[in-house]
Order: sequence, then C-alpha cells, then structure tokens
Amino acid sequence: MKNNTTLINSILSPYKINIYLKNILLVFFGTVLLAASSKVQVPFWPVPMTMQTFIVFIIGMSYGSGLAFTTLAVYLLEGAFGLPVFAKGGGLVYLTGPTAGYLYGMVTAAWVIGIFSDLGYNKSFLKSLKSLLIGTFIIFLLGVGYLGSIIGFEKALVAGLYPFVLSEIFKILLATALIPNITKYINK
Repeated sequence: MKNNTTLINSILSPYKINIYLKNILLVFFGTVLLAASSKVQVPFWPVPMTMQTFIVFIIGMSYGSGLAFTTLAVYLLEGAFGLPVFAKGGGLVYLTGPTAGYLYGMVTAAWVIGIFSDLGYNKSFLKSLKSLLIGTFIIFLLGVGYLGSIIGFEKALVAGLYPFVLSEIFKILLATALIPNITKYINK
C-alpha cells in the first residue's frame, strides 16, 4: 500500500532518497531501537518496565503497516540468528520459550497499528488511542495465551499480564501524546 499519511513519509518527503535505501535504513534504525529498548529498565510499580512495547507503538504509528511488519520480522530474525537483541540475549530459544508469544504479538501489533496509521489514525488522539489499545490487546493475547499453554493460564495472568497493566497504560498514553502532536507539527 503506497501511502504518504504515515509520519515517516511526512518527515522524509522533502528529501530525494532512494526508497530501497530509505527502507533498509529505517528497518535497521527500528531494530536498533527495539534492541536498545529491551535492555533498558525503567523503575515502575509493581515491576520495572522496558520501553519495548512503546517502540513497537512508535514504529507502527510512524512507519505504516508494511514497513512496521518488516522491521519487527527482521528484529525476530536478528534474534533467531543469535544477535543479542532480546532482553537477555538472542537465539532460537527465545522464539519458542515462554516469552515467544509476546514477541510474535509485537510483530502482529506493529502491523495492525501500522494499518491504522496507513488510514490516518496517527493524526488523532482518540484514533491513536484506539489503535494502541488494539495493539496492546494483541500483544497480551498472544503473549499470555502462549505463556499460559506452558505454565497454566492463571499463572500466566499473574506473571505475564497483571504486573504490566499500569506500565502499558503509561506507554499508550505517552505514544498517544507524542505521535499525533508530531504529525500535526510536521504537516503544518
């Protein structure tokens, strides 16, 4: 889908950049941000949070569906090949281990948020909020669902959902405040 409503297209539109080079650089930049965000822990209650899902939100809202999906898929490939891009390293074990559902959920969520971005949802606070809530639901549905198949669903909710609700609300509100404002500023 060729669409110039995404934030990244609005930012880069004045520059004559080869589309392939632009996309390669954006994918690389996105995977670097994802890797860095998985390593940084921010003190929060009840558990420390990483900013990884926040970066997933930003990539989906800024890149659009195709580029967001590609970026997250390349991120998983980097991890599968052993690059230390995940919170505690890399390797194929992460793509089948207890947190694998969250990783696949992030790929799906970035793509879905990107679809909303392609439709112009990143220009409105309420529409951005809607797309991020759906994206978050997808991440936790796949994450908790897969974790629950390993440790049981009651334990998965206690370990993999409840402690993260407040930090996810914070990240959703932060992304919802940032992207529509940046989009409005860029499109002036």
